[in-house]
Amino acid sequence: MASSAPTGASPRPVRVLLVEDDELMRRSFTVALERYGYEVNAAADGLAGLELFRDESFDLLILDVMLPGLDGIGLCRKVRETSLVPVLMMSARGDGLDVVAGLEAGADDYVVKPVDTYVLVARIRSLLRRAAYAPAPGPERAADGGTPAEGEVLVFGELSIDTGGMEVFVSGSPVALTPTELKLLLEFAAHPGIVLERHTLLRNVWEYGWDGDSRVVDLCVQRLRRKLGRERIETVRGFGYKLRR
Repeated sequence: MASSAPTGASPRPVRVLLVEDDELMRRSFTVALERYGYEVNAAADGLAGLELFRDESFDLLILDVMLPGLDGIGLCRKVRETSLVPVLMMSARGDGLDVVAGLEAGADDYVVKPVDTYVLVARIRSLLRRAAYAPAPGPERAADGGTPAEGEVLVFGELSIDTGGMEVFVSGSPVALTPTELKLLLEFAAHPGIVLERHTLLRNVWEYGWDGDSRVVDLCVQRLRRKLGRERIETVRGFGYKLRR
């Protein structure tokens, strides 16, 4: 994200890379997002999108799944080789395989086309809040859970979480997490040993105000397990997940 602007100067707009091969949709999304104050760079295929991503700096990526040359899933994998920038995937209606593949590739969330502008903007804002996430100061931490205190180091076996520096370590080695993965881990860490239901995680991490697709939770948990160790987050069948103390 951008650094703070000097006093009296306007903060720079959020820079979005949109990769969409349908010309009408690409123009429509660009105009709509610019009306909300976003600065949009658009590409019509995956390879052009990858070149733009490597040449410039962006705060968020919106990738269509079906792209010529390099599809959105492959593009997301390329991005994740070097960057933790928030990624929002767009999928054709009802194509569950695309949704799963995009999330497994490292996307943070997805929307289904056709998508209303207000839904798209809501998902963008949620992703940007996760990317700029900082825990509440210690005195505001609830006694029975809540956000870990700023500057606190939480230890769960070989896993340690520095909530001040927003750094995660396994056996002393740093682990790179996307903003969504980090916020999900902090949610678990705020309630160690307590089962968190999927709809609770959707509300608290993804900020879904309605019943969302629980696959985003399941696949993000899978990614966390690959990075932290499979035994650290336990599945409680029929209920949800919990972080082992």
